[in-house]
Amino acid sequence: MSLGSFFSKQFVDVIDWTDEPGVLALRYPIADREIQHGGQLTVREGQAAVFMTEGHLADKFGPGQHTLDTSTLPVLSALEHWDKGFQAPFKSDVYFFSLRQQIDRKWGTTQPITLRDKDFGTLRVRAFGRYAFTIGDVETFWRTLVGNLERFTVDDVEPQLRAVVATALASHLGQGEIAFLDMAANQQALSDALKAAVAPAFTALGLNLTSFNVESLSLPDEVQAAIDKASSIRALGDLDKYAKFQAADSIAAAAANPGGVAGIGASAAAGMAIGQAMGVGGMGGGMTGGAPTEDAFALIGKLHGLLTAGAITQAEFDAKKAALLAKIG
Repeated sequence: MSLGSFFSKQFVDVIDWTDEPGVLALRYPIADREIQHGGQLTVREGQAAVFMTEGHLADKFGPGQHTLDTSTLPVLSALEHWDKGFQAPFKSDVYFFSLRQQIDRKWGTTQPITLRDKDFGTLRVRAFGRYAFTIGDVETFWRTLVGNLERFTVDDVEPQLRAVVATALASHLGQGEIAFLDMAANQQALSDALKAAVAPAFTALGLNLTSFNVESLSLPDEVQAAIDKASSIRALGDLDKYAKFQAADSIAAAAANPGGVAGIGASAAAGMAIGQAMGVGGMGGGMTGGAPTEDAFALIGKLHGLLTAGAITQAEFDAKKAALLAKIG
């Protein structure tokens, strides 16, 4: 029987439903007619059918073909006081539920999540991924989400599920127990941890969270750029070589500009100056011969910029700053 069609008979004697994509629950269109005693109920694989009367969930049926009488409707019989072999037509709401897995559902953070990171301090993180779910407890699902609706779809519940995911994600990541770089390096472990954090909220709605995957973790572009540059500097292994890195970086940038290589002078010179400040040799020669005090303070400012970008540690900054101040003391 196609959805929405009605039988020409006075009584309903056959009840079945063919799944529709995205439909989780549907109230069978009996309208004001009555169900024939001894009628046939067909429940297909991946479905459940439930009889309800006056707001009470009565008898539940799994896959198979069922004859509707007092022996197969014991709860409904008790609710209606059919204690003497009831055989007349009766009224009842019949709901079908799709128990199939709803796969390839997308989730994501509408706003970045602010967290305190062990390595970088305060960060704003975005995350995206996919999940799958199925109806786990029909009665809980009906009471919390479906109610008196004639049909209930994945699209109806998905905004609430995405909010559940976002809340659990913010709570878990906000604890700051795992550094961002560690999370990004092991997304499977993060996916498993977040699934455990999200699953109870799904269960409360009568749903089972069958899979949960984190596909992407990202930072704001400017923060990611600073981390990338800091990583490049640290990869040199010797902070005295920063000048060479800065010069090479400036040449690459200048090649893409209309001014060409002629535009690299100031940037390369700044890199050389900082490289001198970071090296012992630079400390010995850069401040001799009556170098102006302002040069030392300018270099300290540049060093602080490296510290902020994560290119040097606090200890390295303090040591170089002390050495510079000692030269002008």
